This record gives sequence, C-alpha cells and structure tokens, in this order.
Amino acid sequence: MNMLKKIENWGDHHHPKWLDYFRILLGLVLIWKGIDFYVNMQAFSNLMRGAFLGTAISISLLAHFIIVLHIIGGLAITLGTYTRTFCLINLPILIGAVFFINISGGIFKPYSEFWFSVSVLVGLICFAIEGNGILSVEHEKILPKQTA
Repeated sequence: MNMLKKIENWGDHHHPKWLDYFRILLGLVLIWKGIDFYVNMQAFSNLMRGAFLGTAISISLLAHFIIVLHIIGGLAITLGTYTRTFCLINLPILIGAVFFINISGGIFKPYSEFWFSVSVLVGLICFAIEGNGILSVEHEKILPKQTA
C-alpha cells in the first residue's frame, strides 16, 4: 500500500498542464467508443445467434457492461474525477480489445483499430499513474503545510 501512495504522490507533484488535454481527449475517445459500441451491437447479435442461452446472456451482459464502463469512465476521466479508478477499471477491457479482438484482425491492414486500441491502452496506463492534474474537477492546489 505504501508503494501505491508513493506513485500517487509522485503523479500529483509531477503533472504538466499539457498532459491534461490528453486526459480530456482520452475520456472523449472512451465516450465515443462506448457510443460506437452501442450503435454497432449487430456484431454481438451475430455472435449470440449460434450460441447457447447461457453464452448468449453472458455476451449480452458483457457488451452492456463495456458500454456503461466506457461512457461513465470516459465522462469521469474527461472531467478529472476518479481518474485513476476509472483508468484501472477500463484497463481489462482495453487489454482484451488489444490482445484478443484487434490483433486477430491484422495489425498491418489499412485502418486497423489495433494501433488505436494500443494508444488508448497506453493512455489509460499513463493516467492510472499520473492522475487528474490541474484541469480537473477534483484539483486542489498543493500548498505547503501551515504551521501554527
């Protein structure tokens, strides 16, 4: 636990302002992918057609879970509230997207989503360490301790 506090403290004190713009962009990308995922639910419908009932229900629950986490997590990351928490929650989804979904589609094909998913994954890892930053809802100035 002490190591996590050290990482959090380091991230709070070494956070340049320009990095906040990338955090906001990352949150907007997650919101966009959540909405895009919802709009393109036809792919999951095709997966569920040939599956047994339990598998179809699991696929449906997983799809809705991913949509909710992307939209809510993207909103929280964009606003700068609970950034580390939602980055850590979205990490397994992006790891699955990178290593199980997008890598099978051919990483060197034109317009491959593999590299896009990898960059979002790297952004999530970065902001899980860095945290909110200056341009956030939860920002409080780090002031030296006042002695009485």
